[in-house]
Amino acid sequence: MSTIFPFSAIVGQAQLRTALMLCAVDPSIGGVLIRGDKGTAKSTAARALAAVLPPVARVPGCAFNCAPDHRAEPCDICRDGTPQASDVPFVTLPLGATEDRVLGSLDIASALQGGARAFQPGLLASAHRGLLYIDEVNLLADHLVDVLLDVAAMGVNSVQREGLSISHPARFTLVGTMNLEEGDLRPQLLDRFGLMVEVAAPRDKAERAEVVRRRIGFEADPAGFAAKWHDEQEALRARLAAAQRLLPDVRLDDAMLDLISHLCCEFDVASLRADIVLHKTSRALAALDGRQEVTPADLRTAAQLVLPHRRRRKPFEQPGLDQDRLDDLLRQAAQPPQRAEGGDGDAQDENDGDAGAGHEEEQVFAAAASGQAPRIDVAAGAAYGAAGRRSAAAQAPRGQAVRAVPDEQPTSIAIGATLRSAALRGGDLRVTRADLHQQVRAGTSANLILFVVDASGSMAAQSRMAALKGAVLDLLTDAYQRRDHVAVVAFRGQGAELLLAPTRSVDLAEQGLRELPTGGRTPLPHALQLVLETLQRTDAAALPPLLVLLTDGRANVALAEGGDPWREALALAEQLAARRVPALVIDTENGYLRLGRAAQLATALGADCLTLEELSADSLALTVRTRLAGA
Repeated sequence: MSTIFPFSAIVGQAQLRTALMLCAVDPSIGGVLIRGDKGTAKSTAARALAAVLPPVARVPGCAFNCAPDHRAEPCDICRDGTPQASDVPFVTLPLGATEDRVLGSLDIASALQGGARAFQPGLLASAHRGLLYIDEVNLLADHLVDVLLDVAAMGVNSVQREGLSISHPARFTLVGTMNLEEGDLRPQLLDRFGLMVEVAAPRDKAERAEVVRRRIGFEADPAGFAAKWHDEQEALRARLAAAQRLLPDVRLDDAMLDLISHLCCEFDVASLRADIVLHKTSRALAALDGRQEVTPADLRTAAQLVLPHRRRRKPFEQPGLDQDRLDDLLRQAAQPPQRAEGGDGDAQDENDGDAGAGHEEEQVFAAAASGQAPRIDVAAGAAYGAAGRRSAAAQAPRGQAVRAVPDEQPTSIAIGATLRSAALRGGDLRVTRADLHQQVRAGTSANLILFVVDASGSMAAQSRMAALKGAVLDLLTDAYQRRDHVAVVAFRGQGAELLLAPTRSVDLAEQGLRELPTGGRTPLPHALQLVLETLQRTDAAALPPLLVLLTDGRANVALAEGGDPWREALALAEQLAARRVPALVIDTENGYLRLGRAAQLATALGADCLTLEELSADSLALTVRTRLAGA
């Protein structure tokens, strides 16, 4: 452990350190999600925790990390072995891991040597009773997220494949780090993290200097640096062990439990898991502090870790907790019954004041409220690119196995089919190259949804910009659910701007659209030219593009001096059509006098054209016919 930065030497990040220690005291809390910018000690803190955890008892050589009183069914090592004190398992789950590596699979060596079916444990077995660490967890492929959700819910990993039927315990503390710029987590996995911490680099120059000083000292002499912090590490390990022993004796009375439920209701938390985790976290805080009674202060600290990421109602609502309101609710709960009415009145006044303040911050064109998010389907499958859920992809490296085909140079061996081919020849089981089979998987890939938004002055008429923003936000919801990448081009005045370069963070796209001003002329050719340039810089094989253009088509700013802006726009649309880019045009024109320019532009693009009114229909499910090569 001497090569790991000492947990006690981490500068600042008090909330992060507390959250990690709470999960060490009570692993059933469910783990920690650490969100923050690059270079904020997220990974350092997660890895350092393992070095201060009290040891666990296990039999040396056991691949399932069985508890002495609960041996896994397929484990033979623990039958005759003697448990010894061992370090808590710390297992890293790589983003590119296969399902076989995570879940476990057929032991090929045993099968080839004697023909017996034996189980090769995976990463989930290794992480049992320990920490499962995922760096950049928001980039984890969907098929692995599904695996984690199933195992986290049951605490058991069940493997049914290649003729095997195995189950073993898999209870672990999930620790994940992520940078929000790379996109958010699926709500189901987000809720599985018991606690969430937002981290940021310190703003105090003395604190930043101390961070650098310690890091440089560690890199120069890791062993010597660790030795200087040995006493602090041992003291922390002893504190965690004492808290683990004290935890069963910590009391949380009914009044405090009622307050937990009250907080979850007041903060509009849908998941009942929040109440349970808040209960466990409050008790762990008391145990960590050496107390047997939970206090309101414990509950306040716990709420800051448990509730923020469970308050999200829509993909674009940022997690957070109103600290003043939390304090008010706790203060009201502490008041005698005869004063409760007055406290409620004060709270109501404050809430009314907050609501009034929100109305005062008027935006010229806020997004109009709309109904259910429209769904856009891409009709034909594309070559497999980034993992997603919109386009069907053939020959995907991940996904459901649909068949096995003979292949002497497979990239993904179909073990069952390969062994069956060898067995059919009879005699000794010998696998030759002629027996090898390729596993064919059916998956889905993401798209790059390129939104091109008309923000010219004509969009201000009859509040069309409000409707347009509402429509784009609905489409962004669809992109969020399909795990697409998005980019936003806005055009107004004398030119076009790449408001957001291609990214998986639809939150950033939503923020940019909400703040997008309206006014000026309509430089439509500039926007289409910028779209072409953006697509040239994008790998269409990795991210098949889908263009969504929202405009009334009234181009009046040319690219060339003296040029015709409308003819330029049509010519550029034909160039996009020649690139076989699937597209959708949303006609924002309304009123009695309509020029129909958007429909003409859609014809040049080879795209479908819808009005804003049609797009806002709750039942809309539009299929875009792809024009990709080979479709």
